[in-house]
Amino acid sequence: MQKTAIVSGASGGIGQEIASALAEDGFAVAVLYHQNADGAQNAVRRITESGGKAMAFSCDVADSAAVEATVGRVRAAFGAVSVLVNNAGISEQKLFTEITDADWHHMLDVHLSGAFYLTRAVLPDMLHEKAGRIVNIASMWGETGGSCEVHYSAAKAGLIGMTKALAKELAPSGITVNAVSPGAVDTAMMQKLGAETCRMVSEEVPLGRLGTPREVADAVCFLVSEKASYITGQVLSVNGGAVI
Repeated sequence: MQKTAIVSGASGGIGQEIASALAEDGFAVAVLYHQNADGAQNAVRRITESGGKAMAFSCDVADSAAVEATVGRVRAAFGAVSVLVNNAGISEQKLFTEITDADWHHMLDVHLSGAFYLTRAVLPDMLHEKAGRIVNIASMWGETGGSCEVHYSAAKAGLIGMTKALAKELAPSGITVNAVSPGAVDTAMMQKLGAETCRMVSEEVPLGRLGTPREVADAVCFLVSEKASYITGQVLSVNGGAVI
């Protein structure tokens, strides 16, 4: 029987690649997106044209009721959920003194509350089966802190804390919870910073280059596989040696 995976924020570069890689590994993939419908449909098209199974679902992960309704639609389409990848996120660079209340709450609502809402919604399926995989997409800034990204860093650090605590709570139920923590990855968002900035960032990475979305996706696929059955509560850093 084909297993079901949900990937939030699956319309962006890293999310699309995670969805595609999971489909290649045999999962039916629920591609969650908020505003980028074209990106979500592109992810679905990539998967279905390769013989996989996927559907796009619009969902604001910061809205608890919307999350519950969306997970219900996923179950109706694909059945019980066995894998959840909490990838939805936003980024913003601001001086700490310029971060507004709205900026702060929106950042935490998307990254942290969104992961909480989605995890809570899918857990009944995993608890019933006494099996499941949850992977949270963190960031190296959640590990080290990023200047002019205090709210982003705080949200990602909170996600790492949630990962470790939930791993302890769910381990007796056969459910693993881990995080993948990317460094500088070559996405459209990164390219918007300009070629010179990308070059400078690459030079600061010990491996001398930006990471690829596929390298992040491969880490996720490892953590949801049987090869990682004895790994839980861990942060797998995919950063080219930028943080050791």
